[in-house]
Amino acid sequence: MNLIMFGPPGAGKGTQAVRLQEKYKVKQLSTGDMLRGEVSSGSVLGNRIKEIMEDGELVPDDIIIELIENCIGQPECKKGFILDGFPRTVAQAEALDVMLQKADRGIDHVIVLNVDEGALIQRIEKRAAETGGARADDNAETLKNRLTVYNRQTAPILPYYEGKGLLRQVDGMLPIDEVSARIDDVLDGRAAA
Repeated sequence: MNLIMFGPPGAGKGTQAVRLQEKYKVKQLSTGDMLRGEVSSGSVLGNRIKEIMEDGELVPDDIIIELIENCIGQPECKKGFILDGFPRTVAQAEALDVMLQKADRGIDHVIVLNVDEGALIQRIEKRAAETGGARADDNAETLKNRLTVYNRQTAPILPYYEGKGLLRQVDGMLPIDEVSARIDDVLDGRAAA
């Protein structure tokens, strides 16, 4: 089972991806985690990524695509994967299709968590308070920029996957357990297309 999770920053993609990973024994591939790991390494690439992320901008396609391709080829992704934070542009979606075709794989579902943007700002502020601001991108100003970037660059991917018959909408404003149940309905074929 190969999935893509979509939704604006703070929508709960990571939370749901972790639950899916545990339940279905597939690997969560969070580009955010991969990028933060590279930043933590202190490498030249990590420092470049840090500047981009702190500005709330998207990391260039070539860097992201290389990270994803390396991960998808690993043994822990053999049973499947959940992409959380990738693709973020149509060019990345097309590169993913090529990458998966070479590996004789495909995407089974694309799940979009729909949320209210005002509520997202509250979620991010709460997460920042809970983690002591551990993530550099957990502040209202950065979130507003990330929402603008999401709406301008990432949201246009949704019709790409809708045209392939893969897109499923889930109300991300529901309680976490209910969101999980709705996603399970999608995966088990009980949700309407």
